[in-house]
Amino acid sequence: MVTPINSADDLAKQTEVEYGTLMHSSTQEFFKSGKIPVYARMWEFMNSRKHVFVRKYEEGIQRVRESKGKYAFLMESTKNEYINERKPCDTMKVGRNLDAKGYGVATPVGSNLRDRLNLAVLTMLENGDLARLENKWWYDRSECKNGESKESSQNELTLSNVAGCFYILIGGCGLALMVSFLEFCYKSKVEATRTKMTLCEVMLNKLHTSVSGQSHVNHARFYQPATQLITAEGVPDQVSSNTHTQV
Repeated sequence: MVTPINSADDLAKQTEVEYGTLMHSSTQEFFKSGKIPVYARMWEFMNSRKHVFVRKYEEGIQRVRESKGKYAFLMESTKNEYINERKPCDTMKVGRNLDAKGYGVATPVGSNLRDRLNLAVLTMLENGDLARLENKWWYDRSECKNGESKESSQNELTLSNVAGCFYILIGGCGLALMVSFLEFCYKSKVEATRTKMTLCEVMLNKLHTSVSGQSHVNHARFYQPATQLITAEGVPDQVSSNTHTQV
């Protein structure tokens, strides 16, 4: 059984699918200096298998295409998303971004261009120009017809993903109904014994009360034996042979 890889944590939990980075890249440095246990474990795996590292992006991408699902290439998201929109459209991004980094424009020390460039980049970011440029060159000119569906298909929930929740809910409801029915029968039997009524009458009375909110009680008869007095001769004297009490 092949376990699907949907995140970096899934990669770290297995050894069948190898994964690597570009040598001397920011991604490699991220894992090398990472303090998070998952990323540290991934670095130990990669560092113990030097062949997983590549010298060029093209080499890593080609290895992914030729590995038949046995190799994953960890790279910067901008490069990753751009490659996924280019032919032959056989690669895809899996999971969320592991971290966030910004790009900077290098200038000579003390250059008067630094502040002007910073201001221009911030203005473009606030105006949404950077996002529009990304959409223009990454997605609007995509060479893959269903470029957006590849990532969205990884995040959408299907019925099979949540079926277990419904099974648990249905099972819990069924168990609750069974327990409630047994409790109803037990209490009805106790009340039938106490009131000298039949079990069916008590159950019907309880159902009527539950539906209408009004108790429908049949008058029950409680009989007591005739009261007796003991005379001096020890012979019981009947006071009332027909005495009975009605409720």
